[in-house]
Amino acid sequence: MGRFILRRFMYMNVVILVVSMITFGLMHAVPGGPFDREKALPAEIIANLEKRYNLDKPLWQQYLMYLNDVFIPQFSKTAPTSNLEDDALITFKVSGNLWVRWMNFGPTFSSRSRTVNDIFRQQLPISIQLGILALTVALTIGVPLGILAALKQNTIFDYLGMSIAIFGVSVPVIVLGPLMIWIFGVTLKWLPPTGWGTKPPYILGIFPSDLSWSFWRTAIMPAVALGLGSSAIIARLTRASLLQVIREDYIRTARSKGVKESHVITRHALKNSLIPVVTILGPMMAALVTGTFVTELTFGIPGMGKYFVTSITNRDYPVIMGTILLYAVFLVVANLIVDIMYAYLDPRIRYD
Repeated sequence: MGRFILRRFMYMNVVILVVSMITFGLMHAVPGGPFDREKALPAEIIANLEKRYNLDKPLWQQYLMYLNDVFIPQFSKTAPTSNLEDDALITFKVSGNLWVRWMNFGPTFSSRSRTVNDIFRQQLPISIQLGILALTVALTIGVPLGILAALKQNTIFDYLGMSIAIFGVSVPVIVLGPLMIWIFGVTLKWLPPTGWGTKPPYILGIFPSDLSWSFWRTAIMPAVALGLGSSAIIARLTRASLLQVIREDYIRTARSKGVKESHVITRHALKNSLIPVVTILGPMMAALVTGTFVTELTFGIPGMGKYFVTSITNRDYPVIMGTILLYAVFLVVANLIVDIMYAYLDPRIRYD
């Protein structure tokens, strides 16, 4: 297992490098530039801005400089006064006065007072929190619903569960979100229609430090709206997989030996039927953690959504590059976790 994980980490570096190269090339191939405005700036000002941000250099040189800033650790003897003033996303002390700074995504073209790392430190944890809550909702609803539909096949429970699944798949967040805001936020006034109920500092830089009711009131609607579609996919896949497993010979053998039905399902059938579900959890986990843009804009959540969308229209290259690279890291790490879980769910799978 150790050698497998090491190989995967090596492959992950190659994947991230290829993603960065493709993103960098496509980003500069799009017509327009970061300093194009409705009212054109003088040529002298544009030239000075391009020189300041090294945009006057050849593309290959810009790309190598970017790789050096992001991927090559920088050593320094100066300790950061605070995380928000540090120019790197990751900073840690090695020994004595020696500090290592890593992943400097550079300045943002749209703001002189903030860097890309400042945006990540303040907004990315909110997107991750929303994604984790949405994944929790998807698993909490999807797995039990799929199990119930499979065990009660062709009954009212099966039809009701699959109806909920079809509804979740058919109604996107851009429709479900405003509908929930209108019902629970405006009409019934049970929940606040917009906002997010936690602020820095966060535990481990990600998790909210305040889990009071004020946080949950703002998190319920966006988490349900984002997680309902994924829960429908999980429910349908769980049902289909469990129906296939309970017809296998070893399940019939267990039943013929007089094993209780509950033990047959929980100890034999359910574990094997979850393997296809775990397969989609990797991409789904990355999609929920990183694909919260529409949900954030709908519910007015101050996450990465509005910054990423705005950066595309404004050609803010550092924000685009940094966001896509971080999301690529989330995806490959999530897939690695899924592969490791395979070995736990199915003893026949070995990686060494």
